[in-house]
Amino acid sequence: MRTEKQMLDLVLKVANGNHRVRAVCMNGSRTNPNVPKDPFQDFDIVYIVDNMKSFLNEPDWVDIFGERIIMQTPEDSSLFPSTLGGRFSYLILFADGNRIDLTLIPIEQKESYFQEDGLTLVLLDKDGNFPHVPPSTDKEYWVKKPTAEQFADCVNEFWWVSTYVVKGLWRQEILYAIDHMNIVRAMLLKMLEWKVGIKTEFSLSVGKNSKYLKQYLDEHSWEKLLETYPNGEYDQVWRALFSMTALFERVALEVGKQLDFCYPLEETDKVKSHLRHVYKLQPDATEIY
Repeated sequence: MRTEKQMLDLVLKVANGNHRVRAVCMNGSRTNPNVPKDPFQDFDIVYIVDNMKSFLNEPDWVDIFGERIIMQTPEDSSLFPSTLGGRFSYLILFADGNRIDLTLIPIEQKESYFQEDGLTLVLLDKDGNFPHVPPSTDKEYWVKKPTAEQFADCVNEFWWVSTYVVKGLWRQEILYAIDHMNIVRAMLLKMLEWKVGIKTEFSLSVGKNSKYLKQYLDEHSWEKLLETYPNGEYDQVWRALFSMTALFERVALEVGKQLDFCYPLEETDKVKSHLRHVYKLQPDATEIY
């Protein structure tokens, strides 16, 4: 496996050898001092280029980076329409295990690009006229203190969508139920992030997909969170749902108290009763109540 230095040397060598590449930047986990190093970290590289079309007309130019296992070019996808606004990306997993997410950005967008990500690090500036980039920081990814409205919306979404989960379980529509359960869990994770934010004075990030959440939760909360991930058995999904509702309410009450937000106990008690009612509802029932 090529080292980080070897990979970055190659990235710069390719850029220096191509007059169309005017600058090279890197962002993501490798520019974030708060992220532990490991061999699975991507190289999130940006080439700011002249004549973007010439790159797109020569799709094999990326072969210079090495032998590939697989590559994805999202902007070429008919299933997932482009969202980059004139940019183009190559997501490449190499045979040696390294991965580069390389994005081409037209030079006309250089000003807007440098305002997008606080983790941007300039590796090469051929023209010496790009904007000043402040030191890399992940501050924009820190858990943000919610407003009362955001807290209320999170609570409402959690309990509202939980009614879809039990409907799917009663109907024996496991995929429907689990799909909605993932939405419910997303609200639980958000509430847990706010709990961590309060504990740390909203001064850090818990990472993409809340991947660092374990570091900041007490052991009991972490174990209860893991209980919310079910297999495909109906009884286990029911248990996971009730574990999720118990954990969510405990954390939401704590967050609400700390931030002086109102938690709608009367309404949520009604929803909990409904969930338990549907759990006991006979499979041949013609009425819910």
